[in-house]
Amino acid sequence: MSVLSGKKVLLGISAGIAAYKTAFLIRLFVKAGAEVKVVMTPASKEFVTPLTLSALSNNPVYYTFVAQEEHEELWQSHVELGLWADFMLIAPATANTLAKMSKGTCDNLLLATYLSAKCPVYFAPTMDLDMYQHPSTKENIEILQSFGNVFIPATSGELASGLVGEGRMAEPEDIVQFIESDLLSKLPLKNKKLLITAGPTYEAIDPVRFIGNHSSGKMGFELAKKAAKLGAQVILVSGPSNEQVNNSFIQRVDVISAEEMYNACHQYYNSVDIAILSAAVADYKPAKISTEKIKKSEQQLSIDLVPTKDILASLGKIKKNQFLIGFALETQNEIENAIKKIDAKNLDLIVLNSLKDKGAGFKQETNKVTIIDKFKKISEFSLKSKEAVASDIFDIVISKLNE
Repeated sequence: MSVLSGKKVLLGISAGIAAYKTAFLIRLFVKAGAEVKVVMTPASKEFVTPLTLSALSNNPVYYTFVAQEEHEELWQSHVELGLWADFMLIAPATANTLAKMSKGTCDNLLLATYLSAKCPVYFAPTMDLDMYQHPSTKENIEILQSFGNVFIPATSGELASGLVGEGRMAEPEDIVQFIESDLLSKLPLKNKKLLITAGPTYEAIDPVRFIGNHSSGKMGFELAKKAAKLGAQVILVSGPSNEQVNNSFIQRVDVISAEEMYNACHQYYNSVDIAILSAAVADYKPAKISTEKIKKSEQQLSIDLVPTKDILASLGKIKKNQFLIGFALETQNEIENAIKKIDAKNLDLIVLNSLKDKGAGFKQETNKVTIIDKFKKISEFSLKSKEAVASDIFDIVISKLNE
């Protein structure tokens, strides 16, 4: 999955012949999982039609401050467009549009949106070679870069004038790759490798029955998705779970028992920078597993249980430079018991949740957590979606890594 997945892309199109390439550009963004909205200069409609771009983006195309709809005049808010986007790309950016952008001229909807945008802005120029080399164009590009806008250089090749030289807008595939690389380079967990555990473990009694718990694995999966969005490579070791993930940044390793999860964690632990053990691992397992289904009878059945291996503690013992995070589900003396686990298991952070909190715990869409670091600093959070909880956890992790 691309780093563009889920991104909101605002594509600005000015009046250059390369505008025809924006149809391919939109297709690439959509294929990567992004949502695209298009804002055009009025003159750019002579090169590519709004209808084409609307059909490809599956969104309305904007090119005027006021739109007509069923005899009504509707205001097209450039401010809302600028706030909507995760990033804006102006491609093609003509010499005329570059000059207006650098000087703050605001005579069309595209320029008004650009001046309102709070998000990162990329621009990909297109023009004839003499225009591209003109000192005013070079100065305008430098001014835009000084504003923090990101320059996607033009390439050399045959131009619309018939001349050959520098001034061709970068090809759509190259623009998308450029933006992907730039976004990835700015992510806080780039070049980091994470181990995350999720879900329950099932401890077999016989070929049919097992000891388990009600964990859905959702919290661990949300952590994995968030880590991937932040640029990390993730190894997700999951017990039995119906949760799904489709992301090239996430390698899923399926296990069933605590023993299998223990082995998988130890297999990958030495290669990771951060480990988050959010799985609800069984504390006990049957001492003996029947090879045949145990028949029901009138007699009382007793099963001898023995402790499973403590995965978190075992990783704490061999920890070198890893940042190790545990989860604790408590029903009494929550803070006190969580702090004891930090010291006993050599953790950097522990995430505490209580079954006493309504809306938290297993098989819930929400969670309410308290995060405690190794210096006993306590951060309490309100009830939130598990996706939002994952964000809170990584906010703290990143701040700790940057200390």
